[in-house]
Amino acid sequence: MPEVTTRPVVDQSVFKLSMRHLAGAVSVITVGEGEERTGFTATSVSSLSADQPSVIVSLNRKSSSWPVVERYRRFCVNVLTADQQHIAQSFAGFDGRRGIERYQDAQWHSLSTGTSALKDALTVLDCELETVLNHHSHAILIGRVCAIETREDVLPLLYWRGGYRRLSGEAGIRA
Repeated sequence: MPEVTTRPVVDQSVFKLSMRHLAGAVSVITVGEGEERTGFTATSVSSLSADQPSVIVSLNRKSSSWPVVERYRRFCVNVLTADQQHIAQSFAGFDGRRGIERYQDAQWHSLSTGTSALKDALTVLDCELETVLNHHSHAILIGRVCAIETREDVLPLLYWRGGYRRLSGEAGIRA
């Protein structure tokens, strides 16, 4: 067996600063039903497989959304457009909203799993939770995509270096 070596731990603040250099699409992850609806803002969303369409979402297990994800075992990834920053802020808790209050000021509907999907989102991925991988403080959610809605005529909301950003120009938009 190879010898296990211990490497110095990277400083958490340095790691966080380095991650601010990754630009990411801003998504709101919705979970639960009825009065138990809640959700969170995430940039840690990624495709996993096209063979069996699936995505990965990272969630801090201290989040109020974690027990709701565990109970309902489904979630919806709502990729936001450039003009939906207020929704991102609400689901991040910046305005003090919690739980179902985060759904105010936007229009919602349900897709196949029954989880709330944002009308007018750039992309909506309605998912059933297939696997949870616990790693330190976070749960890595692997969701099987059950339904998709997309729009081609809008630009995404991005997060980079600690702030919301927009793409400049109309690059990538097809008529």
